[in-house]
Amino acid sequence: MLVTGGTSGLGLAMASALAATGATVALTGRSGERAESVAAGLPGATGVEMDVRDESSVARAVDRAWSRLGGIDMLVNNAGIGMRTVNPRFMTQPQGFWEVPSDAFRAVIDTNLTGYFLVAREITPRMLASDGGRIVNISINHSTMRRAGFVPYGPSRAGSEALSRIMAADLRGTGVTVNLLLPGGATVTGMLPQDVVAPEDHGFLRPAVMGPPIAWLASDDAAGVHDERIVATEFGQWLRDWESRR
Repeated sequence: MLVTGGTSGLGLAMASALAATGATVALTGRSGERAESVAAGLPGATGVEMDVRDESSVARAVDRAWSRLGGIDMLVNNAGIGMRTVNPRFMTQPQGFWEVPSDAFRAVIDTNLTGYFLVAREITPRMLASDGGRIVNISINHSTMRRAGFVPYGPSRAGSEALSRIMAADLRGTGVTVNLLLPGGATVTGMLPQDVVAPEDHGFLRPAVMGPPIAWLASDDAAGVHDERIVATEFGQWLRDWESRR
């Protein structure tokens, strides 16, 4: 299993949850040294350097992870950067889209949208040749995609969600499944603005909320689950509804 952006935040929470099930996990980060250091703290995990914006870096990392793991049966597309990289005080002092520097816009789109595409494009042919696999693309609430002051983060995630739906349509019936997973609210990660103090007092979610749904999506019970949008905070109800539809 490969988790991109797995050195912190949601990625680390999901990699930890998968490793706890006994899965062999490769987690990626732009710094190979940091990825290896973080992976050393998880049972059986390995760290791999990957810059999701760069095709050659993606190809090298997938080759390395595929070799180390003996194949990749699940990709968790998670690597991303948030509004903090564009406007450190985006919650209290939002900027209009016309105030966003073009290079900052491109950096977020390249990471959050193009990155999902490049990694999935590299892994999908291998999964098809191996008769199956699972892709989980991490998303956000729809309200965040259209929130004032959230250019370019909102558009980047709206694009990645549309990409996920098209991937699911393209891969229907192939044995490779594609699903969306999102926390269901603002989460305590490095993406929070600098001026948020004591986030636990503001009702923010903990990254561990992603653990149960990602572990389930990797399980035998989730075989064949395809083109679903799962909100982690509502996972229990979603699972009951899904089981009733079977």
